Amino acid sequence: MNSRIQGYCCLAAAMVLVGSTVVASKIIGTGLPPFTATALRFAVALPCFGALMALTGARIPRLGRRDWLLLAAQAIAGSVGYTALLIAGLQRASAVDGGIILGTLPLVAAAIAIALLGERPGKSTLAAIAAAGFGVWLMTRHSAAGADGGSSLAGNALVLGAVLCEGLFILLNKRLRVPVAPLALSTVMAAFGLAFSALACLAEAPWTLPLPAAALAAVGYYALVPTVGGFLLWYAGAARVKGAEAALFTALAPVSAVALAAGLLGEPLAGGQLAGMACVLAGVAILGMARAGAGH
Repeated sequence: MNSRIQGYCCLAAAMVLVGSTVVASKIIGTGLPPFTATALRFAVALPCFGALMALTGARIPRLGRRDWLLLAAQAIAGSVGYTALLIAGLQRASAVDGGIILGTLPLVAAAIAIALLGERPGKSTLAAIAAAGFGVWLMTRHSAAGADGGSSLAGNALVLGAVLCEGLFILLNKRLRVPVAPLALSTVMAAFGLAFSALACLAEAPWTLPLPAAALAAVGYYALVPTVGGFLLWYAGAARVKGAEAALFTALAPVSAVALAAGLLGEPLAGGQLAGMACVLAGVAILGMARAGAGH
């Protein structure tokens, strides 16, 4: 197997694991409050990242005060905000809906760059964002028609908030003056994420809560498999292929999430949800092909 095919396999596996975080978050949300679960996730993941840094000799570069503040903001948005909002959203919405919304991340990141950085979008970028927006509208219209429509819409809004937080994480990372290597960045995010979520979870009084085995197992899975394992697979794959090619694999995350939600959780798939996912995937494909063309 040549290096490029190995890269494709690693990227595909990483995105399948990212999709599985939706199912894990759904299970976590049945037994643990969001910030307590987030703190537990990083308490498990941080020692693993620390061990990887020790084994590889990776170091955190010397950073100025501005960059440290940016890293703290990244952690609040992309580590704590994303995880807590995803769990809170999936306490109210279906994992299928959550998986579809998760697929809008590349397009949400592009929209944030347009809105906050003043980037000038091309026609293909606008078409991609429009396709994804239409897909989410189709899906939410189906959710609103259900018996628990209000709860589902609130849950979908929280999941979209999680995606916005991750989009802000991507944006803030581009503003760092000193680049931070992926492993060092993941370690810093886990450390800050643990500190901030531990403070936030005090309001949930976790010492008074029952700790269901299924929710704890899902937290352990989330921390070790998609967080640490997904990191290793993604960067192993990204080192073997072009960046534009790697970006296309993000389309596998919502497919994985929806398939696992249907297969493992037994959630039904409605026509509106399937149509919404098709539109989101079309948007990701349009954006990916536009970036690939710009790279030539």
